[in-house]
Amino acid sequence: MDINIKGKVALVCGASQGIGKAIAEQFASSGAKVILLARSQEKLQALVDNLNKKTETNHLYISCDLSNLEDLERKVQEILNQIGTIDILVNNTGGPPPGKLYLSEAEQLEIAFRQHILSAQKLISLLVPGMIENKFGRIINVVSVGMREPIENLGVSNTIRGAMGSWAKTLSKELGPFGITVNNILPGYTLTERLKSLIQQRANEKQISFEEEASSIIAKIPAKRFALPEEIGYLAAFLASDFASYINGASIPVDGGFLSGI
Repeated sequence: MDINIKGKVALVCGASQGIGKAIAEQFASSGAKVILLARSQEKLQALVDNLNKKTETNHLYISCDLSNLEDLERKVQEILNQIGTIDILVNNTGGPPPGKLYLSEAEQLEIAFRQHILSAQKLISLLVPGMIENKFGRIINVVSVGMREPIENLGVSNTIRGAMGSWAKTLSKELGPFGITVNNILPGYTLTERLKSLIQQRANEKQISFEEEASSIIAKIPAKRFALPEEIGYLAAFLASDFASYINGASIPVDGGFLSGI
């Protein structure tokens, strides 16, 4: 099965590293024109230059903090004025800092809500009208297995992931009649810089080595390894393609069997 999204334009958030970068690379190799969005202009420029060389396509980037809604709206609208509609949206942003929920300040939840839910809402308000006009759209949210099964010491993250799941399910029902699908990818423990940072923090708290803490996590995963970012990218490309046109409102784990529930 050849995943082909040639002729489609995709906006990928959090695209400068980790899962977002892997999704952007997979989209580009599958034929899409990709607009990368993240804060680091230097990383974005390097990635766009690399993708342009590999695919001979004029990929673009937006340097922006997702929590700055006014700046986000202005810069995305500028791109829309240049190229017209965007067919595929990947909502993906870094998770909130670790910590127990009962020890978290209300402001931490407010920041996370703005960075995740409000930024995604702002983006769909800009992109969905064009999707409706074209009778085609893909909204893919990179969430977390924490949406289904709360992860220890990620209290704010678990809370916001749950809100994102409800947001997406509601949208899937509202937008399905227009040929637009809304789905969630739930990554498990994936080998990114964020995971490495979380492992190191846990190791420091337990006064053990990074390797010992990593091994204790892997022991809980039936696949006995961490996911690679590109494995999330493969699913995202499938969900963006015509092959997934009847998949809507789904939350799909990519976790090596970590989740306990059916």
